[in-house]
Parts: sequence; C-alpha cells; structure tokens
Amino acid sequence: MTSTQKDQHGARSQRSQEADKPHRRKGEKTYSCDECGKDFTRTGHLKAHQLIHSGVKGYSCELCGKSFTQAGNLKTHQLIHSGVKGYSCELCGKSFTQAGNLKTHQLIHSGVKPYSCDLCGKSFTKAGSLKAHQLIHSGVKPYSCDECGKSFTLAQSLKTHQVFHSGVKPYSCELCGKSFTQAGNLKTHQLIHSGVKPYSCDLCGKSFTQTTDLKRHQLIHSGVKPYSCEFCGKSFTRAQSLKTHQVLHSGVKPYSCGLCGKDFTHAQSLKIHQLIHSGVKAYSCDLCGKPFTLAQSLKIHQLIHSGVKAYSCELCGKSFTKASGLKTHQLIHSGVKPYSCDLCGKSFSQAISLKTHQLIHNGVKPYSCDLCGMSFQYPYQLKKHQQIHTRK
Repeated sequence: MTSTQKDQHGARSQRSQEADKPHRRKGEKTYSCDECGKDFTRTGHLKAHQLIHSGVKGYSCELCGKSFTQAGNLKTHQLIHSGVKGYSCELCGKSFTQAGNLKTHQLIHSGVKPYSCDLCGKSFTKAGSLKAHQLIHSGVKPYSCDECGKSFTLAQSLKTHQVFHSGVKPYSCELCGKSFTQAGNLKTHQLIHSGVKPYSCDLCGKSFTQTTDLKRHQLIHSGVKPYSCEFCGKSFTRAQSLKTHQVLHSGVKPYSCGLCGKDFTHAQSLKIHQLIHSGVKAYSCDLCGKPFTLAQSLKIHQLIHSGVKAYSCELCGKSFTKASGLKTHQLIHSGVKPYSCDLCGKSFSQAISLKTHQLIHNGVKPYSCDLCGMSFQYPYQLKKHQQIHTRK
C-alpha cells in the first residue's frame, strides 16, 4: 500500500470513528458535573469547573494574597490593582475594569428586570441577585459575627458588617469631613451636598435625594404602623424606629455630655444636645427674629405664628399647635400626678411643673426686670410686674 493510499485510509478511518460517536448538536450541553449537576458543552469547561469543588486554588495574587482556581480568574482580579477601568457607561460615566461588568451595569439603565421572586414578586436585573435575594425567604443565616453574634444570609454581608467593629472609616467626605466604612455610603452622603432631590412625594410634595428615603416617607401617609412596642403600645411604621424607641425602656444611656454630664440613649441625641453648649443659633424666625439651634425647632416655632392649632382635647376642647402639647395637657384630665416634691409633698402631673415649684424652696429668682432690677421666681410674675412700668 502506497503512502498516499495509507493517508486516504487513515482519513476514512478517522471519519468512521467520528461517525461512531454520539451525534451532538452545536451548543448542546452533554458534560455534567457529578457534584452539582451543572452542564457544559465542552470537557475542558467541565474540568475547569470541577476545580471549584476540589477546593484547590493554585493561583495567588502577589499583591493581596487572594487565591483562585484558574489562571484566568487571577488575571481578571489583577485588573483591580492596576486601577485601569477601560470600560465606561455612556449614560452615567461609571467605569469598569471588565466589559462584562459594564454590560451587567447597563441593565440598570434599561429598567428591565426579567428575574422575579416567586414568593414576594420582587424583580431583579440579574439571576445572581435573585438567588441572593431568595436566601432571605429561606431564613437560613449561616454566617455569624464573632464580635456580636449577629447572623447573615451572605458571607459578603458579614464582611461588610465586620468593618463596623474595626472602627476603620477610610472613606471621607471632602466637603464636611464625615467618614464612612464603605464607599457606597460616602456616595449616598454626597448627594446631600449636591442639593439635588429628584424624588418627590405625590401626596405632600416633599422631595428626597434617594428613592429609598421617598419610600420610607410614604409609609407615613399610608397610616400603617405594623411595629408595636410591647412595653407601652406605641406603634411605628418601621422596625428600626421601634428598636430605637425600645432603648428608652431599657434605661441605658451610654452617651454622656462632656460639658454638663447629661446622659442620652442615642448618639444623635447627644450631638443635638451639644449644639446648645456651642451657643450657635443659626436658624432665625422671619416674623419675630427668635433664633434656634435646630431647623426643626424653628419649624415647630413657626406654627405659633400660623395660628393653626390642629390638636384638640376631646374632653375640654382646648387646642394646641403641637401633638406633644396635647399629650401634656391630657395628663391634667387623667388626675395622675407622679412627680412629688421631696420638701413639701406637693404633686404635679409634669416634671417641669415640679422643677418650677422647687424654685420656691431654694429661693432662686432667675427672672429680673431690666428697668428696676426686681427679681421673680416665675416668668409670668415678671410679665405682670413689667406692666407697672408701661403704665407710667
């Protein structure tokens, strides 16, 4: 047999062997993983996948030590350290190290969310996001924090949480200096300085920088308050608000003022209190000129000028500008007087009334007349006295 005949015979033999193999259509996934059942079109892809189950990560990053099962994954990771982000979104300008990440990001702008949760109906742009979400419904939280015991459904959520315990806040705002543990929180914060509030409430017109803030606000209009305090029965629209409230019942006040020693339940309450010591009152009333430390205090004060008294007592009909004023007033009708004077035994319905009464016993007269210097224990006494000078 000549060499040419041998070659022809070999080619026919190879074609015969190929024909004997099971017919496989293009794109068909005939190779399955025995561990997880995932299918692949090529044996090479299956072998690469099986490395994940082996736990072997033979490729390590020299810069951060992170290990990978495949060399390609290591190369992709190293782009992060290079700082090069060659793929930019034409709509928002956000840049990415990989083209795949850009494509995934662009789904956000399309508004298309093809992956929906069968249990709650929430939709997602990516299948991976749906899978991560579905863990919430399972109730399984296998990742626990060693510091505080809090559990999470995702390992990434635990890592994010652990940054809080470290106390490290590497992301700082250039405008106000406030620091954050995560870059995302810094970006969210910077929206405040931009002044842009594109999300408005259809019912009251109030605007917000983020959609989440608008959704949270809209719960107020719904009137639904599903979270109730077991101790006092007070209800809240959010679970977080209930948790914040319940700290009051615990009696724990871990935040103390360094200047006057007053204790507070929340850090934010301490910050607000410290403004009093600063003496700065940046918010002034346009009608009477009275200055205030907080913008919220000014808003409450302006209700007085409006003349609107929307809160009325069902028992006597007396009206008030604030809900808190009505609550204070209703104590009178209850007959309850829990605040008693240690010196004379007189009881009062409010703590402030007791403090005012105690001035009688200590002899302090803090209200002085600018014209004659005469002092009084109560402001109403001073006002009555000043009428003498005006008559003259």
